[in-house]
Amino acid sequence: MSVNPNSNGIIQHPNKSTTSRCSSVTALCSKCFRPLLASSHPLPENPSIPRQIGQWFFFPPSGKVAAVLLACVLFASWWAVLISISKTEALPGGSLFPMLILFIGSWCVGGLLGNIPGIDVARQIKPIWSSTARNIALTVILTRAGLGLDPVALKRLSFVVLRLAFCPSIAEVTVDAVAARFILDLPWTWAFMLAFVLSVVSPAVVVPSLLGLSERGYGLNKGIPTLVIAACSLDAVLAITGFGVMLGISFSSGDLVWTVFKGPLEALVGVAFGLFYGVLLWYLPQKSSKNLVLFRSALLLAGGLMAIFGSKAIDWSGSGPLGCLTVAFVAAFRWKDEYRSTGQKNPVEDVTAVLWMVFQPLLFGLIGSAVNISSLESDTVGFGIAILFLGLTVRMVVAYLTVLRTELNVKERFFIPLSWFPKATVQAAIGAIAYDTAVEKGAADLIPLGKQILTIAVLAILIAAPIGSILITVVGPRLLHRTDSGQPISDDIQKTAMPENCVHTNCAAEIDDEKLDQHAPSPMTKL
Repeated sequence: MSVNPNSNGIIQHPNKSTTSRCSSVTALCSKCFRPLLASSHPLPENPSIPRQIGQWFFFPPSGKVAAVLLACVLFASWWAVLISISKTEALPGGSLFPMLILFIGSWCVGGLLGNIPGIDVARQIKPIWSSTARNIALTVILTRAGLGLDPVALKRLSFVVLRLAFCPSIAEVTVDAVAARFILDLPWTWAFMLAFVLSVVSPAVVVPSLLGLSERGYGLNKGIPTLVIAACSLDAVLAITGFGVMLGISFSSGDLVWTVFKGPLEALVGVAFGLFYGVLLWYLPQKSSKNLVLFRSALLLAGGLMAIFGSKAIDWSGSGPLGCLTVAFVAAFRWKDEYRSTGQKNPVEDVTAVLWMVFQPLLFGLIGSAVNISSLESDTVGFGIAILFLGLTVRMVVAYLTVLRTELNVKERFFIPLSWFPKATVQAAIGAIAYDTAVEKGAADLIPLGKQILTIAVLAILIAAPIGSILITVVGPRLLHRTDSGQPISDDIQKTAMPENCVHTNCAAEIDDEKLDQHAPSPMTKL
């Protein structure tokens, strides 16, 4: 660097004045912006609520303000990407723009944008886009369910849990199917399809609600939270399998004998595919891979998508859901052994939990927009609600009778049926499959039947999900015994209940990302 002497012969660096000016500007900026920094306003030990809210607005932002900013940046970034790829499709008037709006607004906005004249932009969504998005969301939720099934825990299930899983569900399916056949005049196969959709208990509502009671010590002395959560897995498997069989029979054509046997055969094909692909994932990718979790997640989701979309491509759509569930269950059978000794959870579950956070609002938004309120018949709504409550009444009675010969007292026996009231996630995932299949096949005579199933599934979620969540949260502490943290639990009781480590059974990946909101009275934000 060159230097020049001044008039006194003293060497002066030419950048000295520049550095001084930069320091002055930096000091001025620091003085101006310091009041806006969160570090300048540390929270006291016991801050008031207004003080905590005020802290959110300092830099860097925190709390709800940070969450809103994150959502805005994510939306703007991905919108820009979609515009770059699809051009006008992602702009107002295109097919992708309404899906972005639905993603933001989820269910309620989906219903508004699909029905209010003038802003019913959801009608611009092409059926192929809507169906594809719903099927991807279905793949994610079924994959999570399969990962959550713990084979070790299932082996140790007591007979009372098996009864609790199957007896109420079978009774509700039977009553709902008969009622749908004679009240709505649905064909028997479609009546049973509707019954299997309505019969599933929602793990997205039941699991976090029961975990909230469990963490406060309610029901631990009898293992009630673990028993109910464990039974949810078998309940979901039964409903998905039955729905797949009825779906295959309903859309089969040709020889009657082949039509009857094709439904169960589709279920077997789905299980066979799941076994093959799941075992393949035991060995691929190799365990020494530096990106093991990434590759496992990618292959697992690819297998699920292959089952769902591949079954539709070959006209065996009934095998898709069960195949997707089986792939995840079989793959996790070996993966869990790698983490069981360390007490850690399978990290692939965290990946699917994040994916569900992405597709969850889109799924409910699309389902909300698919229901055309103006075309709803009052008979469909009224009879649908009647069938729902008729089935729920039978389920609750049978659930109470199921636990009659157990060590539970009267109050605890009353709580078991109430905990099986909520319906949400699975109804949203499979409720639209029959309608989508009818649209894809161009079966004009079956589309109204698919619409009926979809409409009644939406009614079931809107009614049963919030009521069930409130019942568990409010009535649970009144009916269940509270165990102190230091109080031991009887060994005899533990033998009749599922072990405590089995709380991860069924959609266990939903537990972690929902635990923060487990005390929320309404489950609709967690569907």
